[in-house]
Amino acid sequence: MDPLALGLVLVAAVAHASWNLLSKKAAHVDSLVFVWLVAAAGAVVWSPLFVGFLVVARPRLDWTGLAVIGVSTAIHLGYFVLLQRGYGSGDLSLVYPVARGTGPMLASLVAVVFLGERPTAVGIAGIVLVGAGVLLMSGGIGGSGLKGLAFGLATGVFIATYTVWDSRVVSAFAVAPLLLNYLGEVGRTIVLAPFVLRGRRRALAAAAWRAHRRTIVAAAVLVFVSYLLVLVAFTRAPMSLVAPAREISVLIAVVLGGRLLAEDGLRHRLLAAGVIVGGVVAIALS
Repeated sequence: MDPLALGLVLVAAVAHASWNLLSKKAAHVDSLVFVWLVAAAGAVVWSPLFVGFLVVARPRLDWTGLAVIGVSTAIHLGYFVLLQRGYGSGDLSLVYPVARGTGPMLASLVAVVFLGERPTAVGIAGIVLVGAGVLLMSGGIGGSGLKGLAFGLATGVFIATYTVWDSRVVSAFAVAPLLLNYLGEVGRTIVLAPFVLRGRRRALAAAAWRAHRRTIVAAAVLVFVSYLLVLVAFTRAPMSLVAPAREISVLIAVVLGGRLLAEDGLRHRLLAAGVIVGGVVAIALS
């Protein structure tokens, strides 16, 4: 992989695990409210950069570009909401690695079942390893933990979808990464506004902002930075290399959950996360 692309992906992995830590800390907040507040904060914080980009680069955006950005926004909206609800049901060190690991596994299974692809022995081994890692991660949990595991698996579906889609948006459709990222923030803000700014959620949003505004702004900054770096990496290296390299964030998140949130079973979950990461790397090399 191009050294710059690798550096971008590694920094993105740290930023990604960090904003997930912040999201977990705010898991008691209504999921739609938190996702909307982070998106709205991101739209405000990054607006000067976006305006500067428009003035300097003067990008052209036709109806096709707007359409593919709209699809990306919808996929990411489902991802953020499911992930936040998962953090309300399970540990960071459980939900995060399951979500991040199952994305590549599911993408590979879809390619085999519906697209007629024939995976290599290494690819098959990778799929098996991810599945084994998820099973290992689920060992000894029950009740709400199983619910968190289910949310992690569902979130993995959206991760697989947006990874494939967005890599095409910035490559085949030549949409600038900053344009895709920023308009995604604006799109989530607009779509969720009717659900958040009325009824009881309006009061919840005001209370959540007063209590967690630093967390919200920090998450907004890290969400934007982490994915922008990945999108830029997509323009410099193949998706098959970028996607697995960023999964180092799985190990980072497990450590953060165990050390900073005092979640149980750190050694067990690190082992399971390691198996998942190994499976993702094998899938990428197949």
